[in-house]
Amino acid sequence: MRMCRSSIYDARNNFSALIKMAEAGESVELTRRDKPVAVIISYEAYRERHIRRKNWLSEWRKAHADSLLDEGLPYVRSREMPDPKKAQKLWSEK
Repeated sequence: MRMCRSSIYDARNNFSALIKMAEAGESVELTRRDKPVAVIISYEAYRERHIRRKNWLSEWRKAHADSLLDEGLPYVRSREMPDPKKAQKLWSEK
């Protein structure tokens, strides 16, 4: 897949042409002050990447099922902030 670069300013003036390029399979990188900020791709390319990303984890688990074990401590995400007094006490015990 080829990639074309365009500033946001130029993209505003040539948006239809950039969409046609994306539909033809060419990615268009949009820049602001010569730094990439966005990419225009065709819907087919987007859908393909989205599906691939969605299936990646389940495919990886299947491929590595023999090395994955259900042992160890469960990891539970917590949104709670630690109590500063308890944290200070833990650090001062060392």
